[in-house]
Amino acid sequence: MIRIEVSPQDVMASRFAISPLIETMHALWILSGNQEAGVHRPWAERGRKPYERLLGRMPGLAAMVALFRRGEYNADFIAPPPSGVNISFEEELAVMRATPLAQARDEIARNLRGSPVPPPDTVAVLDRPDVVELLADALAATWEEIVAPDWPRFHAILERDVVQRAGRLATYGWAAALDDLSPRVHWHTDGGSGHIHVRMNDSRTDQNHRLGGRGLLFVPSVFGAGVGAYLEDAWPYALVYPARGIAVEHAPRKGLAKLIGKTRAAILLNTPATTSQLAALLELSIGGTGDHVAALREAGLITGARVGRSVLYRRTPLGDALVNGG
Repeated sequence: MIRIEVSPQDVMASRFAISPLIETMHALWILSGNQEAGVHRPWAERGRKPYERLLGRMPGLAAMVALFRRGEYNADFIAPPPSGVNISFEEELAVMRATPLAQARDEIARNLRGSPVPPPDTVAVLDRPDVVELLADALAATWEEIVAPDWPRFHAILERDVVQRAGRLATYGWAAALDDLSPRVHWHTDGGSGHIHVRMNDSRTDQNHRLGGRGLLFVPSVFGAGVGAYLEDAWPYALVYPARGIAVEHAPRKGLAKLIGKTRAAILLNTPATTSQLAALLELSIGGTGDHVAALREAGLITGARVGRSVLYRRTPLGDALVNGG
């Protein structure tokens, strides 16, 4: 159990971020068979052959996959926590490439401790003085050839989660922000402050941490299957968690589609979201999406509220009743 002490000041200091690098690493967990594909099975099947081709020409890729350990420590330097919502993959990769060799070696040794010794060719790669560059090159190739083509859709899912959960944190506090984040994450009030309790899948002993006004970094993930935590002093304290709405079917429910049309049913099922997020999620034009959104608003099924420069649309009680068959 991880226990994170939170003060009132930590609400203002907490922030949300989107990490293309972390998503690329999580995508490799699925493509390598270390994690069930689940709702991502069609995507994984499309990416399997490109992944196998990369394995044949990128020596760092097999070495990286050898470090994946379910329920145990995984080297942090491979995908460090991001610094903001709109940071690019290239910016994140530059941070990873700058990892000192001594730090990389220490984390790799910790990663492999207690696990079976990898094959000799993998060990040879992990022992090379340019191991950080080899792993970074493998991540870059995976991003460019497999993840980046679908990134607009993935980014829309992550951005939608950030907008909604950040609003809940700012307006209602920790309990609302952590609600439905994961069954393994719970909020406990303690007088004027409180604690976040995180039950991890790994074998770490009980830990106690204190934010001390630094806030917490929230990082939603499309591919991540559970909750991950960065709790080393070298990084911002961060929680990586599954983004909301990943399992929403893009093919809408038959009855709803017959009633209002397939596209408008898909929009209704994928709210809350902005017009641009819906267009990316459903692979529609901005103009066409706007027309459907206007029709749903006129019918009283969704309503919009301005958030920064965008308008976030969500279902009205009538829209919820229609979706839920009420």
